[in-house]
Amino acid sequence: MSFSLDHLSLLLGQWLQPLIQRLPPQVQGVLLHPVAPKAILVLLALALVRQMNRALTNWSMNNGESVERWNADRELVLLTGGCSGIGKQMVLDLAKTGVRVVVLDIQEPTFTLPSGATFYNADITSSASIAEVAGKIRAAHGDPTVLINNAGVGHDGTILQKTEAKIRQTFEVNIVSHFLMVREFMPSMIQKNHGHIITIASMASFIGLGDMVEYSCTKAGALAFHEGLRQELRLWYKAPKVRTSIVHPIWVRTPMIKVLTDAGSQFKQPVLTPEMVSAAVVKQVLTQSSGQVILPWHYTPLSMLRAFPNWFQEFARGVGSRDFIKLREWQQKQLKGQ
Repeated sequence: MSFSLDHLSLLLGQWLQPLIQRLPPQVQGVLLHPVAPKAILVLLALALVRQMNRALTNWSMNNGESVERWNADRELVLLTGGCSGIGKQMVLDLAKTGVRVVVLDIQEPTFTLPSGATFYNADITSSASIAEVAGKIRAAHGDPTVLINNAGVGHDGTILQKTEAKIRQTFEVNIVSHFLMVREFMPSMIQKNHGHIITIASMASFIGLGDMVEYSCTKAGALAFHEGLRQELRLWYKAPKVRTSIVHPIWVRTPMIKVLTDAGSQFKQPVLTPEMVSAAVVKQVLTQSSGQVILPWHYTPLSMLRAFPNWFQEFARGVGSRDFIKLREWQQKQLKGQ
């Protein structure tokens, strides 16, 4: 192995010699160092491994099937929770691509819907409400080909501080609705072997923090939902071209976390904008490719937290949870000051 590496580095050094001589003297000094060819070989090997990993991931996530070219005319996007926050931005961005968009929400839109977008009032935690609106959608637009389970809620406070109603609402909106929406709209995708189901999860899928326990539970459940759904589509229903994607953003500046972002510098964790998340989701829709998207991408190592020793996991959860304690203490001081 040592001989092979030395031999390859020698050949690489000889091959690069004419190119190196054209570079500035300072750069030449670095590249002509005896270790430089070996370092370049290692970097090239790592780059090759990375590209192979990406190719295998793409092949696996898409069940070995080729990705079809996007055709906005034959697609119909159904989006839950599209009247505010990330959902509102997705409606605006999707409409710019020329695709038809159907918005389901329990609240009316407070903005002018773009051309090609239609709103229906529906309670996505009720199968009866979903079935009723589904009939209207099919009659007016046809079967949805892209389903984005985006609607979500969250409440601040510890387990003992939250009411049972708030806890149940979080589970019903953030995870139970995914099952109900898929049960209603996935059969047509299976029949045509064409479609895309996108789950909006969170970085909370990978780490459970205090003060947001039920929210973390539902987002971990959303990840399990996505993983199991893929297997059923591929193995049970033989529909490998029904794509599935999941998106894990960190904190997003929406009304749901206003209590956190209002704290300014007291809240030290990074915050994305709805535009950032929407851009990633729309890109995933247009590529018609299955995948897992983590936002921002450099937080990807957090997705592997549960592979680390328990003591390190506990340390990481403690860091995040203590941020909430400090934030609540600051909020209490602000209230007393008023």
